[in-house]
Amino acid sequence: MYFHGTSKINDKGHLEIGGCDTSDLAAEFGTPLYIVDEDLVRKRARQYVEAFRASGLKFQVAYASKAFCVMAMCAIVEEEDMSLDVVSDGELYTALQAGFPAGRIHFHGNNKTPDEINMALDANIGCYVVDNFVELHLLNALAAEKGKSVNVLLRVTPGVEAHTHDYISTGQQDSKFGFDLGNGAAYRAIQEGLQLKNLKLLGVHSHIGSQIFEVEGFRMAVDKVSEFAVQIKSELGLTFEVINLGGGFGIRYTSEDAPLQVEEYVKAITDAIKSNFSQAGYPLPEIWVEPGRSVVGDAGTTLYTVGTSKDIPGVRKYIAVDGGMTDNPRPALYESKYEAVLANRANEAVQETVSVAGKCCESGDMLIWDLELPEVNIGDLLAVFCTGAYNYAMASNYNRIRRPAVVFVKDGQADLAVRRESFNDIVGNDIIPARLKKEAVL
Repeated sequence: MYFHGTSKINDKGHLEIGGCDTSDLAAEFGTPLYIVDEDLVRKRARQYVEAFRASGLKFQVAYASKAFCVMAMCAIVEEEDMSLDVVSDGELYTALQAGFPAGRIHFHGNNKTPDEINMALDANIGCYVVDNFVELHLLNALAAEKGKSVNVLLRVTPGVEAHTHDYISTGQQDSKFGFDLGNGAAYRAIQEGLQLKNLKLLGVHSHIGSQIFEVEGFRMAVDKVSEFAVQIKSELGLTFEVINLGGGFGIRYTSEDAPLQVEEYVKAITDAIKSNFSQAGYPLPEIWVEPGRSVVGDAGTTLYTVGTSKDIPGVRKYIAVDGGMTDNPRPALYESKYEAVLANRANEAVQETVSVAGKCCESGDMLIWDLELPEVNIGDLLAVFCTGAYNYAMASNYNRIRRPAVVFVKDGQADLAVRRESFNDIVGNDIIPARLKKEAVL
């Protein structure tokens, strides 16, 4: 079994994370439980910052908060000298409530509403990544109403298809995101943007997909973007100050995954930038990137309690846990794969192969197929690794299941970052119309 960060088996045979025994965490906070290894989050963040410092280029590393956005995470991102990407008013509000510096916030999204844009304008955020012509003119008009000039990157689709799942591949021509380079939309967006007095065009943004294990796609994107930059400077007189290459850097979920080291991704990007722009006689731009999953993904573990089981002779044995697609929809969405151990019996020998089912009323609510474990008992604790990204962020209340708590662990201390939802939280926004109310029964 491959352990991430501070995870290890302690002398009790229990899984330990951040110096905390997971059996103790289950007893104190209940299950399902998201556990975040704070030291590993900080290590990943620093790897990006240090790799870019070594390149000698100006840079910003912006954490993509869509991966996992809670106030405690925003606080860590600020302490690690990163910027922050948001894609909704909810993520923006979370960041602002956490005290994150607004000038280091970048606002993404393909359908920012007027209310969201006004909220960001009032907060004086640092940059808007504009996704389409409607937004380009809406942002300018709303900024003009407030007498403000705002920094803008235009999101472009470079025509590069990352080798990843179709749902998380975004750089190809046929995408809901961005201005296409190939059909001239990006060029027209620059032309129009230059005429809008309340926008300052800093450069362009390109994101080719997620969970990428090679650098060739990033090199190709740099080739396309740098060629475009040279054309724009020559024909329209605009020199890009910033090139944002997005995120998408892969992590190891299972032994089938072979991600590169952070330094390898960064070196490939910065070397390509230096080569392409220097050869063109173009001033070296500031480079921005947006890691999300690769900062927090392998730092997260979800802890479950095993409940029922079902053995179908000659077919398979199912075990069911007290969570499922409500706290981790990724297997149902993307056929994502995970590794797991029995956290309370982590050093025992494998004795059976089981498939891990969730408790939701859906046949597709399966977390792991064909997992090798010791003989599983009711009440055992199952720890599923690498659930830090897009798990809590995509959690739901399907079947009116309450979303789990989140704890940050470090040096033997466990701190609650998100409380477990209560039954009152579940019905807190419900209203029974007066015409449906019955007289109270005394």
